[in-house]
Amino acid sequence: MKLYCGIDLHSNNHYVSIIDESDKRIKEKRLSNDLSKTLSYLEPYQGDLHGIAIESTFNWYWLVDGLMEAGYPVSLVNTSAVKQYEGLKHTDDQYDAFWLAHLMRLGILPTGYIYPKDKRNLRDLLRKRMQLVQFRTSNVISAQAQFWRSTGRRLRSQDIKKTPSDLLCDIEDSNLCLAIQSNLNIIRILNSQIECVERTVLPQCQQLPEYKQLKTVFGIGDILSQTITLETGDIRRFPSVGNFASYCRCVDSKKTSNGKNKGVGNKKNGNKYLAWAFMEAAHYAIRFYDQANRFYQRKQAKRNIIVARKALAHKLARASYYVMRDNIPFKPEQLFS
Repeated sequence: MKLYCGIDLHSNNHYVSIIDESDKRIKEKRLSNDLSKTLSYLEPYQGDLHGIAIESTFNWYWLVDGLMEAGYPVSLVNTSAVKQYEGLKHTDDQYDAFWLAHLMRLGILPTGYIYPKDKRNLRDLLRKRMQLVQFRTSNVISAQAQFWRSTGRRLRSQDIKKTPSDLLCDIEDSNLCLAIQSNLNIIRILNSQIECVERTVLPQCQQLPEYKQLKTVFGIGDILSQTITLETGDIRRFPSVGNFASYCRCVDSKKTSNGKNKGVGNKKNGNKYLAWAFMEAAHYAIRFYDQANRFYQRKQAKRNIIVARKALAHKLARASYYVMRDNIPFKPEQLFS
């Protein structure tokens, strides 16, 4: 007899529901977030479990990894795509866990990608770099604004990032000096941490073939190549270039009927890091590559700056798909012909 399991995961506990082929509830229980308790609870049914559906929440790593290492077939549920009957009067964790198991039994469970454990921490480390860079930028802007409104003079962000010792030598007010110095001290620490992360990530990415080929694409340098490589994972999980472009948020989200606009879909569906990477690549491509700039200017003449840049980002995303899939260098004549 085949059994199906659904797990509704929360920050400090998870609800487990096991059903059979006729949707009969075999066993249900709320467990604390302790892997040993979960394994002990599922052990009597391991031989009959056809699959385990786990809700994709912020803390799914430990549970998915632990169950997969124990030999269980695990599916990570795409929660934004799970639909329930809107007329339901009452739902709770018990019903949600049952519903996941029910969808799995029917073969219509929407699932997400389980990023390989051996590269997941490397990807998350590069995401940490972005967080540190954003924090540094907020401190740079704060120091610039404080200096500008107090002295009437502007400082370049490049000068503040370098945090030279003589930057505040002509400021007499001790309170103003301390306020800006606080930002500079934080920036100095962030510079050190960002450089440390970059030195750690780069050698590991250099071993990946996708990293080297992506650097041949217009506008893509070291950081963007690392980001695209690690955020994409296995390129073969995308059946077509359109699926990859959609995942990069480079495709319009709209709903039409009879030629009329009926609204928009889920604009945030996809990977925000890839969306950022290709927009950054488009920005640099416009500045340094004539073919990309000419394409951008044609689009801008018809629409506007944002749409034109997004169109170029879409082209670069499509080119990157083939570069990664076929492990070949970028050919601009094919993209901009």
